[in-house]
Amino acid sequence: MEKLMNSYETLFIIDARLSDEEIKALTAKFTDLIAAHGTVGEVSEWGKRRLAYPINDQNEGYYVLVTFNAEAEFPAELERIFGITDGIMRSIVIRHDEKKA
Repeated sequence: MEKLMNSYETLFIIDARLSDEEIKALTAKFTDLIAAHGTVGEVSEWGKRRLAYPINDQNEGYYVLVTFNAEAEFPAELERIFGITDGIMRSIVIRHDEKKA
């Protein structure tokens, strides 16, 4: 039976106080994790931006947007790993609905 792959995107915010090497390592960690469980579409590093509201007394974060295809079970595991990783301030995973003709 063929496995059903859904289209997703995730946006995560890395603590801007980390060094450039640590930020690159976290970005690579999550893109490699996504690639291991699906296919990575596009990785957009938005860089340091001002947050809409302070998080843990921080006003800036490093934003990364990743589009990918994966099985339906993977996003829950991805959110769990985001939650337990030091340096990740916020994250969200969104499923794209396919357009119906």
